[in-house]
Amino acid sequence: MPYYQHYSFDLWLTLIKSNPDFKRERAKYFHQNFNSSHKTVDEVSGIFRRVDLMCNAINEKTGKNIDADEMYLMVIDLINNGTLLFDDVDTKSLHAQMETLLFTYPPLMYSDVTIEVLSHLKQKSGATFSLLSNTGFITGKTLRKVLALYGLDNYFDFELYSDEVGMSKPNPAFFELMLNNIDICNNCKTIPLSNIIHVGDNPKNDFEAARNAGVNSLLINSNNQNILSLTQ
Repeated sequence: MPYYQHYSFDLWLTLIKSNPDFKRERAKYFHQNFNSSHKTVDEVSGIFRRVDLMCNAINEKTGKNIDADEMYLMVIDLINNGTLLFDDVDTKSLHAQMETLLFTYPPLMYSDVTIEVLSHLKQKSGATFSLLSNTGFITGKTLRKVLALYGLDNYFDFELYSDEVGMSKPNPAFFELMLNNIDICNNCKTIPLSNIIHVGDNPKNDFEAARNAGVNSLLINSNNQNILSLTQ
C-alpha cells in the first residue's frame, strides 16, 4: 500500500476496544445506585446496550450528537421505569465515578501490532495523523486520557470527538472539519485529497463517508483486513 501525507483513524474497534470488565462493573454500579425497580444486573447491562445502540443509530441518522449525560439519564430512566426524578442525579459526580471505573478497567488495544504499525507509518511516511471518533458514554475528554495512558496521543496531530464538536460520523460536515484541521496542522498547506486516507471499522460511518468526502478509505477489523494492511 502506498504512503499518504495524512492518516485519519477512527478510534473504537479500530485502535481500541471496550474492556468487558468495565461494562460489567458499570452495570453493577447502576444496579446498586439507581435501581428502585430492582432490575437484575443482566437487565441493567441490557439497558446499557439498548441505549448505546439507539443513540448510535440516532447520531448516524441526524449527524448530530447525543451527549453522555443524556445517555446516562436515559439508562437511569429505563432502569426505573420512568419513576426516578432526574433532580436526584448528580451527573458531575456520576461522570467522575465512571471515569475512575474506566481507568480501573481501561479499554484494550484492538491489536497487539497497533503501536508498531503507527510507528512504522510515522517514520516511513512523515505524514500527519489524526483521530475522527464518535463518542457515546465515554467523552472525548476522557478518551484523550485513554490515549495518553497507552502513549497513543504522541502519534496524533489533532483529535476530533463528536461530543466536543456536536457532529457525528457520517455527517459530511464532520469530515470537512477534519480536512480543515489537516490543512492547519500542515502549516496551512493544502494536502491533496488523494494523499489522505481514513481508516476505520464501520462500512457506513468510516469507509463510505470518507469516500463521499473525496478521500481514500480503508475498512479494517470488521472484514478480513487489519491494521497491518496499511504497511503491506
